[in-house]
Amino acid sequence: MSESTFTLRVDTSLKEAFTEVAKMQDRSGAQLIREFMRDVMQKAQSQEAYEQWFARKVAEGRADVRLGRVVDNETVMVQAAERRQHLLARLGEGQ
Repeated sequence: MSESTFTLRVDTSLKEAFTEVAKMQDRSGAQLIREFMRDVMQKAQSQEAYEQWFARKVAEGRADVRLGRVVDNETVMVQAAERRQHLLARLGEGQ
């Protein structure tokens, strides 16, 4: 892995306080900053994966609507009640 230098300007008191916190954690400021950068990238990648999944689900839902594969709320509620009853009955059998 090749490395490069990242230069930034911060307030002197912030740098000093950050350096002290790093020392308390037995690490260097550079280690903490690298870790922070990795965390930011990991979160960005996770967010991107979620947004792609969400976009697929929205596209699937829109396709269902176009193809007439839509279930009205009353039907969903009836199906949910039936499933709930079935699960409660199964729980009762286990006791």
